[in-house]
Amino acid sequence: MDEDGTDVVWSAAQIARSNEEFRTREDLRSLYMPFDGLLFFGDNGGGDQFALPISPARPDVFVWDHENDSRTWVASSMEEHLRKSLPPWRDWYR
Repeated sequence: MDEDGTDVVWSAAQIARSNEEFRTREDLRSLYMPFDGLLFFGDNGGGDQFALPISPARPDVFVWDHENDSRTWVASSMEEHLRKSLPPWRDWYR
């Protein structure tokens, strides 16, 4: 968690639950591009989700913007993502 209590990295149960929801909810499937190539693992507390690409698998981290459905590269690894996410600034990736 960051200093505001946001889950920078979710629990395994939350990762499974959220990824299943992203892939199966019909309302999400009709609004957004497919999420099958991403493994969501955390969020910024404001709706944007962080994900690792799983098809093809890469160590990079992307952020999915829930308002415009963009998927933007933000870090070259989980380690870099965590180093950037845990200091006391918000939305460092914008």
